[in-house]
Amino acid sequence: MIANQNTNYIPPKKYLTEEELSPVKHEYIDGQVYAMAGASDAHVTISLNLASALRNYLRGSGCRVYMSDMKAHIETTNIFFYPDVMVTCDARDKALPNHKKYPCLIVEVLSESTEAFDRGDKFAYYQSLATLQEYVLINQKRQRLECFCRNAEGLWVLHTYTQGSEVYLASIDFRTSIDSLYEDVAFGETP
Repeated sequence: MIANQNTNYIPPKKYLTEEELSPVKHEYIDGQVYAMAGASDAHVTISLNLASALRNYLRGSGCRVYMSDMKAHIETTNIFFYPDVMVTCDARDKALPNHKKYPCLIVEVLSESTEAFDRGDKFAYYQSLATLQEYVLINQKRQRLECFCRNAEGLWVLHTYTQGSEVYLASIDFRTSIDSLYEDVAFGETP
């Protein structure tokens, strides 16, 4: 017996076509689209600080850094997300102009409206990416970065960094101070 698909189901190809023309970004989860909200000053500043540092570090390495306008495609679960920062070093991604399938590093800056999803279901979805080695969550209310690293046994190990720490991202052998990631971020401001 074949189950009827939801009448609101949008095929991935149609989503990609319409997303190219849409003035609003949408994430895609198995046939359903969800509009994305704007980001705070702190959110954008943290993302830009990290992406800029990664871009400078990875220049000429064959790895590419992307910010929130590039989609990550999780093919096994029929999902497209817009990570805040993403790095891919896989040559197969060069052939994909509007999404990437093989990232080694994904970063999400936490916000009140998305934190539970970023920590829960979204992380579970990202774990199905065979190439993903690190998943990073950055707090925008205080200096705190959580890095989940996939170890040799395939288990995710948490490394936490706070004020004054040196952050290490093993997937790309990158080091930076946590203070530099929060440069120009004013804590305690009303969103």
